[in-house]
Amino acid sequence: MSEDGRNILVGVLALIALGLLSSVTFGGKKVGAAASGGYVVSASFNRIDGLNVGDDVRMSGIKIGEVSHMRLGPNFEAVVDLRIDNPVGLPTDTSAAIHTDGLFGSKHVVLVPGADDTELKAGGRIDLTQDSVVVTDLLDLIIGEAKSNANKRDTELTKAKAAAVQNVPAAKDDNPVTAPGGLLAPLLGDEPAKKGDE
Repeated sequence: MSEDGRNILVGVLALIALGLLSSVTFGGKKVGAAASGGYVVSASFNRIDGLNVGDDVRMSGIKIGEVSHMRLGPNFEAVVDLRIDNPVGLPTDTSAAIHTDGLFGSKHVVLVPGADDTELKAGGRIDLTQDSVVVTDLLDLIIGEAKSNANKRDTELTKAKAAAVQNVPAAKDDNPVTAPGGLLAPLLGDEPAKKGDE
């Protein structure tokens, strides 16, 4: 086989391998809301840090949809469109929260159904929302709380030491040499101990 033929064969095999890799990687994912049925509802959040289009929408730990679109609202809030699968009906008092898989995992939206009998229609809005927790803010809060507790412990320990020093009685000198009236009493200016009359 000539060198040109070999190069063409390698190129074709590389394209086939790339196509197989792409189908394995993206084959199980739906691209956008138009790829499947369902209806779209929206929810507004103050912060959606780390949330992306295509992230899961879950209820009771089960995926029931995905994030289809994100935009900035008229009051500078983050408006997130959620595509919900058709069989799932959401009560009008459903709440939405942005959660994280583990400490540094990916974000997803968790829906908690309410008790209302009426259901959200396509284009409806979820009013009860909880913002995304930013890990760095959470770590700063934990570190600040730990420093505050350490300072409080140090202050209490210092106060306890000072109180202990103030409450300690003066030590009594029981040494027969240096005690008042002892052997060195004349040198120390103490009067010698007097013996009682017998």
